[in-house]
Amino acid sequence: MSLSTSHSPSPSSPPARATAAADPGRRGPGTVRPPRASRLRATVAERLVRHALAGLPLRVSLAGAEQLGLGGPLLDIRDPATFFRRIGDDGLIGFGESYMAGEWDSPDLVGVLTVLADHVATLIPPSLQRLRGLWAPRRPAGQLGTQEGARDNISHHYDLSNELFALFLDDTLSYSAALFRGFPAEHALLPAAQHRKIDRLLDLAGVGPGTALLEIGTGWGELAIRAAARGARVLSVTLSGEQQELARRRIRDAGCEDRVEVRLCDYRDVDGQYDAIVSVEMIEAVGAEFWPVYFRTLDRRLAPGGKIALQAITMPDDRMRAARKTYTWIQKYIFPGGLLPSVEAVEEVTAAHTALRIERRDDFGTHYAETLRLWRERFTERAADVDALGFDATFRRMWTFYLAYSEAGFRSGYLHVQQMLLTRQEPAR
Repeated sequence: MSLSTSHSPSPSSPPARATAAADPGRRGPGTVRPPRASRLRATVAERLVRHALAGLPLRVSLAGAEQLGLGGPLLDIRDPATFFRRIGDDGLIGFGESYMAGEWDSPDLVGVLTVLADHVATLIPPSLQRLRGLWAPRRPAGQLGTQEGARDNISHHYDLSNELFALFLDDTLSYSAALFRGFPAEHALLPAAQHRKIDRLLDLAGVGPGTALLEIGTGWGELAIRAAARGARVLSVTLSGEQQELARRRIRDAGCEDRVEVRLCDYRDVDGQYDAIVSVEMIEAVGAEFWPVYFRTLDRRLAPGGKIALQAITMPDDRMRAARKTYTWIQKYIFPGGLLPSVEAVEEVTAAHTALRIERRDDFGTHYAETLRLWRERFTERAADVDALGFDATFRRMWTFYLAYSEAGFRSGYLHVQQMLLTRQEPAR
């Protein structure tokens, strides 16, 4: 999974790494730094935020002394002064940091975030949106999707701890949208729903006996195992050492070791040609600057007559274009360097740089909302186990916010997830 939307922090805020680098005994971002906004910036932010909240279907409590909003899920701002200063400091990223610091909360976090996602295009006045280039900071150069940057970006998230992911994922260790038969679903139904998603992708790509399959983005190996069970020969590449180690073990335990190779390798370094290519929610980590390289690589690696099945989280084209050069809360804390494409961007890049075209596209965003709900509930239920792994309280609030924030994006319809079939459009003779 990879997610990025248009929330903008201060360029002076360094990326936080939720790892054990600083303190091997406790893993997490630690105490969120105090806001540094000037009185003027804080005052302007407060006026803008108050005006926005007053017109939203929320119940906003300011330290129990003042109420705003039109009614709806409760947004309990416990420390209004610091809350407004954070937003004056870092724009909407301060909103997420304020939650991490415990300065606001909600008994219905997803409900609050869904309302905000529903109104994301109008929260900032149009006059200020037009000046976005002046106030919105840019991503750190180190987060760009170069080969070195990509390794660091992937390691930041996926090398956190295999044990952490196992706490809230199902037994397939699939970290992408599942495909359910109906809602609401239970966590026990996730393995079948994940297999249904994987099987649809393999069907799209025409994977069967003897297929030479390239998987870009291994995860923990479930797709490779199911492809091998169909008789395919699989090369799966990842930049996560943690994932490679566990995926190899799972593949060996499944008896597929002779048909699957998991290589620690950048997608740009793969050679050969393949009958089918599958990539699940990996394009989001590529970065817009490298989308042409990514799709040219797919085009070069696809054998004549082959098929590509991509699963991708997408966002509206206008929001993607507004966000592509800014730095976001998700990029700072969760997925460095990531950017969600739009369907239009995929169509434009493939048309301009490759012979590939989208032949089929299926959207199942509501299923992602349900998947995220189940992950979030399991993560919350297993808070003591997360703590036992050494992750601090700020990390737990950060991760809760990330899962709820993502779920809200899909519930509001702001975000979508697509399964796309790409084939090569051969030139007319």
